[in-house]
Amino acid sequence: MKFTGANILSVDQFDRDAIEHIFRIADQMEPYAHRRKRTRVLDGAILGNLFFEPSTRTRISFGTAFNLLGGEVRETTGMESSALAKGESLYDTARVLSSYSDIIAMRHPKAGSVTEFAEGSRVPVINGGDGANEHPTQALLDLYTIEKELAHHGGSIDGMHICMLGDLKYGRTVHSLSKLLCMFKNVRLTLISPPELAMPQSICDALTNAGHQVINTSELSGSLDADIVYQTRIQQERFNSLEEAEQYRGRFRLNSEIYTRHYKPNTVIMHPLPRDSRAEANELDNDLNQNPNLAIFRQADNGVLIRMALFAATLGVEHLVSRYDTDVIWYSDKAIN
Repeated sequence: MKFTGANILSVDQFDRDAIEHIFRIADQMEPYAHRRKRTRVLDGAILGNLFFEPSTRTRISFGTAFNLLGGEVRETTGMESSALAKGESLYDTARVLSSYSDIIAMRHPKAGSVTEFAEGSRVPVINGGDGANEHPTQALLDLYTIEKELAHHGGSIDGMHICMLGDLKYGRTVHSLSKLLCMFKNVRLTLISPPELAMPQSICDALTNAGHQVINTSELSGSLDADIVYQTRIQQERFNSLEEAEQYRGRFRLNSEIYTRHYKPNTVIMHPLPRDSRAEANELDNDLNQNPNLAIFRQADNGVLIRMALFAATLGVEHLVSRYDTDVIWYSDKAIN
């Protein structure tokens, strides 16, 4: 895959070599993300950070990643504050806003919208999530997290057992992650959800065709020898009504007691965040916060590394980052755990 000048719209663009290439660039970004060094390799470059759907972590992570490479960020948040609310097409918006930027990160509530936008853009576009369709950078950071966490225990993605739990129908993170897993070998997947929120059949078929073992179930029972448990929240914004979403809220919770009963002592716990901590949902209990296998915050940290790697590769500076680095002169003692 040629990254320089490319749009990053779907995980379908990646093969295993491309994934591993981005992961090795991400490894090189650790000193900058952890504030041991700083670089100005993108000094003067501008990111257009266009988020037409609510976001906290992803939006700020994109902006932080670009800032850490020395670039500047211009943001638009919310549909109502953009010209789209006045009836402007995505094509016209792209033609105009891309003239103000060197690269654009975009999130939109409608599936396929980021691809439509990219057709009018004069600069590379990175998909930050388009409806229930895809979230390629989240999938990459999830897979990167899985690789690092399993390596800590002497394991690898090839041959692992992952349990995906919760809203698998509307959860775009598990859709994109599953597509990436098709490029690896001998993965076992246990997919636990209500039948109404099951993983789309097309994705299950793709996993099976890749030679993976896929088990669909609506029951969290027995001993699950999973290496990874990936919890998702109920995507209430994708349902027809709040009342419909409420039928499933809190159905599949994970707390210390459930974790101890069903999973191995070193099963890694992941979640794309935000986790719903309200009493009626409590999908990932706070009593897991001190569990060393809870990787959700390491997972979020890895998002900055992956997005830095994608910016560097897409703008063609991945080999120049260290040439423009200097020491950090302010106090910094980032706790990485």
